[in-house]
Amino acid sequence: MKSRAILILIFITNFTLAQTPSKIGLFEERSDVGNPTIQGKATYNPVTQEYTMEGAGISMSEKTDQFNFLWKKIKGDFIISATVRFIGKGINPHRKMGIIVRNSLQANSAYAGAAVHGVDLTSLQYREVDGEHTKQMEISSFNPVAIEFQRIGNVFTFSAATQGENYKSCSKEVVLNEEVFAGLFICSHEEKVSEKAIFSNVRITIPAAKDFRPYRDYIGSQIEIMDVKTGLRKILYSAKNSLQAPNWTKDGKYLLYNSEGLMYRYSIADGKNEVLNTGQQKQNNNDHVISFDGKMLAISNYFGEKRTSTIYMLPIDGSDKPIQLTNPALGHSWLHCWSPDGKKIIYMGDRNKQQDIWSLDIATKKETALTNTPTLDDGPEYTPDGKHIYFNSVRTGTMKIWRMNSDGSNQEQVTFDQYNDWFPHISPDGKQILYISFPPDINPTEHPFYKKVLLRLMPTSGGVPQTIAYVYGGQGTINTPSWSPDGKYVAFVSNTKID
Repeated sequence: MKSRAILILIFITNFTLAQTPSKIGLFEERSDVGNPTIQGKATYNPVTQEYTMEGAGISMSEKTDQFNFLWKKIKGDFIISATVRFIGKGINPHRKMGIIVRNSLQANSAYAGAAVHGVDLTSLQYREVDGEHTKQMEISSFNPVAIEFQRIGNVFTFSAATQGENYKSCSKEVVLNEEVFAGLFICSHEEKVSEKAIFSNVRITIPAAKDFRPYRDYIGSQIEIMDVKTGLRKILYSAKNSLQAPNWTKDGKYLLYNSEGLMYRYSIADGKNEVLNTGQQKQNNNDHVISFDGKMLAISNYFGEKRTSTIYMLPIDGSDKPIQLTNPALGHSWLHCWSPDGKKIIYMGDRNKQQDIWSLDIATKKETALTNTPTLDDGPEYTPDGKHIYFNSVRTGTMKIWRMNSDGSNQEQVTFDQYNDWFPHISPDGKQILYISFPPDINPTEHPFYKKVLLRLMPTSGGVPQTIAYVYGGQGTINTPSWSPDGKYVAFVSNTKID
């Protein structure tokens, strides 16, 4: 019953995202480019946040095009992403759907687009000058479900992936207007046949400026939840400022997150936000965790003139006087987890000129080092049975996920590819690990804002990780435990500039 209640509450919340009459979801209008014989259709479901498109059209591979186009005008750099699927077997194997960017709505307009065909063909299509033949570059991703089209200047990059895999990409420079018509499309490649497709997880991301200053310049945030089994994502709440680290309460009713030093509680039932009382502790960072029994909250607050991250605990509903747990004179304490029995907390501590995993006995305030390496260890989290702690460590040169016994013994690496892996979160049944992967080209000791990152899932017993979401985010996306209490959903933050 609890999981069903959570789902119903999520659906109710999504009605707050319904579009105005002049818009279709994120888009301004729908147009039939090239005057196809059968008029296209496009609908938006505010509950599932999915788009259903139907369209005909003779071709999108010659000098002129015919297709159904759902679009908005965008200036400058952007990323458009979606999960896509055709409905039905189709008539023409070259039917196609995807994301397209055009100078105009004229049939012969210059354009660049990400096309998923009905056959085993995925390609970046482009027309460099009005009226020229379309050209294409193929990607070796066959029947992908996740697609992304990015513009940086006049370079367009198409990325595509099948379920669970990482993107495969290709890029092409196409000189288009600064302001373009950008959006979703479908084309049947048959004059008298209309094809149908569903676009889920549609995101239009306006990235941070190239010269943004970390921890000084912020763009907007979107609190999202995702059904882990189906991959369906929904935006619950958006804001123009920085929101970080949503953490699901044990009753499934609220998400706790931090923003600009304060803790907030978001009600899934009605979308209301309220500041959570943390007393004088109003410089909270994104390290906040809920006890396994759901009764207590621990927070990390910057203490004193040196802004030393210091851990406090308080009842889950807030308090005027949180209880201080760590000593700021010893250095920063970056909180990450309670023990399942509620008697200890674990955190990354700056001690003895090192950054290691520490445990603190709440009753005695005694600290115990669980790791001791000259390189960074961070992000510790207990398994629900209390037997193991997962954490991330850069000790092999790349940030990877590691596991140890709860007393710090038997430390072993569990992820091995080229990405920088952070913040392992264990599912409530103890069977799966959710973590975030940063690109290989960053400093492995950092988890920066505003990067294209992956949310990945792997069994606690080991195995090949599966990518379950492609996110523009990073710092603050899943710094805290992110699972819903029934283990069916995860919560996270994505980022985009919001006007």
